[in-house]
Amino acid sequence: MSFEFFIGGRYLRARQQQAFISFITLLSMAGVTIGVMALIIVISVMSGAESYFKSQILGVESHIVLTRYGGVMPDYQRVMEKVLKKKGVVSVFPFIYTQVMLRSSSGLSGAVLRGIDPKAAGNQIKGYDASLLMKSLKPEKTAGQRPSVPGIILGKELAAGLGISRGDTIYLISPKGMISPVGHMPSMKRFEVTGVFETGFYEYDASLAYIDLKTAQNLLRTGDAVTAVGVRIHDIYKADEISAAILADLGFPYQTMDWMQMNRNFFSALKLEKKAMFVILTLIILVAAFNIASTLIMMVMGKTRDIAILKAMGATDKSIWKIFVYNGLVIGFIGTLLGTLLGIAGCFFLKHYKIIELPGDVYYFTTLPVQLEGLDVLIIVAAAMAICFLSTLYPAYKASRMDPVEALRYG
Repeated sequence: MSFEFFIGGRYLRARQQQAFISFITLLSMAGVTIGVMALIIVISVMSGAESYFKSQILGVESHIVLTRYGGVMPDYQRVMEKVLKKKGVVSVFPFIYTQVMLRSSSGLSGAVLRGIDPKAAGNQIKGYDASLLMKSLKPEKTAGQRPSVPGIILGKELAAGLGISRGDTIYLISPKGMISPVGHMPSMKRFEVTGVFETGFYEYDASLAYIDLKTAQNLLRTGDAVTAVGVRIHDIYKADEISAAILADLGFPYQTMDWMQMNRNFFSALKLEKKAMFVILTLIILVAAFNIASTLIMMVMGKTRDIAILKAMGATDKSIWKIFVYNGLVIGFIGTLLGTLLGIAGCFFLKHYKIIELPGDVYYFTTLPVQLEGLDVLIIVAAAMAICFLSTLYPAYKASRMDPVEALRYG
């Protein structure tokens, strides 16, 4: 052990007459502990919320959406085969989307209609696997078969707004109608509500409706064509790279858009909130750092005679500087360590014991989502130690520049 660290440790263990300095030292440690703990818990909750939103959105949206200028995509089978060969692509599926009106006996509402292939779409709708989709999205009967009413799946809020539930009948009105002697007539078709889904996002639950792909093609008179191809990939964070590779291969008139582009504003707002919370809660550590600086300044004032004697015995300015920097770093390290342990424990407690319940009609989730990320913890620890280190520089500098003759004369 170097003598600087040894003497710094002795200074931290103040004598009885210096109990006030010891008390301020404990307050400084407590301030750093509370700041680090609060930062870890709040940032973990923000990360958990971001992860929750990603999983909910990607449960409805495709990772990459491939469309074609001009509207419909008649050669989607060839396009899907080419896209499926790309590295990182897990699955592809065609779909049709358009805006329609839904009319029930008690209401009328606009909706975004999606026609999907139950076999290819998989878990495109939350809570519906491929087999359940095939049962729910009953397609139209072809010529020669007994006619039946096709099925439609509605969002929870959309169904509530129309005043209908599973088993009821609604009418779908599409602008893609026909020309009659009295002008353009929209097409109308009767559907049976065979399912209601809930994503947790009001925007989706209040606007989305799903029908079978073939039924949608007949309704919109697109023939064997679709409006878009959905792509699911293995690593969602490489969506921009894979999207660019697909576009480079297909070229004009195709265009792609990944999930990050489609939800850019939403996730940018989440990241801004996370950064803002980090800055605000770092102020707690900054206040504790001022306590560390004041503790060291009072320690320097109380150890004036000791510093002079050490310098008279041959201690260099750098050695004196190290003594007080070590003191401040020890205070910061203990506070940061305790804060980190308490923060991790708090995250574990909040994740496994749902003691905080949130109203489901106000928030997207009913309990706090917690996701502890190692990188966030490392950044918080590094920021806390950096602030504590900076708080030691001025007191240590003043101690190292002390004149031993003047200190012994007036000390």
